[in-house]
Amino acid sequence: MTGEEAVPRLPASLGLDQADPKLVEDVSAGLGQVEDLLRSVVHSDVDFVNEAATHLVRAGGKRFRPLFTLLSANVAGSVNPDVVTAAAAVELVHLATLYHDDVMDEATMRRGSASVNARWDNTIAILTGDFLFAHASGLVADLGSDAARIIAETMGQLVTGQMRETVGPVDGDDRVTHYLAVINQKTGSLIATAGRYGGMFSGAPVAHTDALHRFGDLIGTAFQISDDIIDIASPADESGKTPGTDLREGVLTLPMLYALSPEHAGEPDPRLRELLAGPVADEDVDEALTLLRKSPGLEHAIRTLNEYADRARAELVSLPEGTARDALDMLARYVVARTR
Repeated sequence: MTGEEAVPRLPASLGLDQADPKLVEDVSAGLGQVEDLLRSVVHSDVDFVNEAATHLVRAGGKRFRPLFTLLSANVAGSVNPDVVTAAAAVELVHLATLYHDDVMDEATMRRGSASVNARWDNTIAILTGDFLFAHASGLVADLGSDAARIIAETMGQLVTGQMRETVGPVDGDDRVTHYLAVINQKTGSLIATAGRYGGMFSGAPVAHTDALHRFGDLIGTAFQISDDIIDIASPADESGKTPGTDLREGVLTLPMLYALSPEHAGEPDPRLRELLAGPVADEDVDEALTLLRKSPGLEHAIRTLNEYADRARAELVSLPEGTARDALDMLARYVVARTR
């Protein structure tokens, strides 16, 4: 980084404000190294390629996946160059999926800036995502065959989850079970790999690495469920997001699926069922939000969130006591607290 650029700090929005100061300093320094590596890896001498490839890197974001990699490395070891490389690779995979997601969702904005597909076109967005996937694979190749196999399997999970979401549940599938499987593959799988890499490349024992992998899998799914809840339950002035985004896009998230399920919420409200039959018009969003907030489906989703967070925290018991484990516990508690 140049002398004018500050070392990235831990995102204030992840509930780690009470984490150990020395841990925060070490992980923040690691994030700075990850940021440097991201920018150098995606740089291209072809100006047009460089501009498109660095578009989302420059836009920033929480960097949750590399943060989790670095925290995991501190559980039983410390951050080293291989951990930094692994953290950057995981973030590149995540960024690549965002380019592709924006094409599929026909999104026009991403992280406060015009999306690549809107600024240029779908073809450029898809090719840029592929460009980032290629560089992620190159980074992981330097970490050995096990790391390469793991990222290949993870990419397979990401794609499978996206395909399952696109096709939707088939006849006989439980819609809630299908949805949970989709978000586990689309979100949980990559976060699980971030934790696994943190353990692997810090020299943690296999048992600890496996626990970090399971924790990431569960907490990743929990984060998506909490986002689902916030989109319905939190006013815009509290969450910083416009509520009802999923409603406008016609996406049936977990609280909605529970609200429509006689098994979970009793006989669905006829008007709510009508509203959720497709994308909700702007003028009907407030009504849909009101009905969902009153529905047993929202409370059921909150209970499911708590179950995932509790299961994630249970995985921490087998890890060494210390400031990094404490920080992961804070993270799991925050996933629930952010919905209140």
